[in-house]
Amino acid sequence: MNARRRTVLAAGAAGAAALATGCGSSDEGGGGDTSGTPTASDGASPGASDGVELAETGDIPVGGGTVFKERKVVVTQPEEGEFKAFSAVCTHASCLVSTVSDGTINCPCHGSRYSITDAAVEAGPAPRPLPAERINVSGGTIRLG
Repeated sequence: MNARRRTVLAAGAAGAAALATGCGSSDEGGGGDTSGTPTASDGASPGASDGVELAETGDIPVGGGTVFKERKVVVTQPEEGEFKAFSAVCTHASCLVSTVSDGTINCPCHGSRYSITDAAVEAGPAPRPLPAERINVSGGTIRLG
């Protein structure tokens, strides 16, 4: 193999490694499989057990949601009285999602969109759903954990 071809191949491999590293999830809880998505009644998850108050139930629009950037969490209400919570860290390039509209959680960096119901990828380049977070809904208050 000539030196020029070797250089091009080495540069390509280095670029692929950098891309794979940059697109990984940076959430400390791991992420991965969101089957059995935790809902308001499932209890606490690692790293979210402080029970911090996020919002009042009336603050989360039905068919929409709210992004809590300081907690890196998005809370949605797909149906009236049904609350879900997901990581607000995009699974593509670890940007924070910014809005919830038209039934999707939206990332401003590269256009990824996730379902408000289960955080499934509706539009890429995100490679996997947003990891679920645990919340507790009681007395009209939504708490993390």
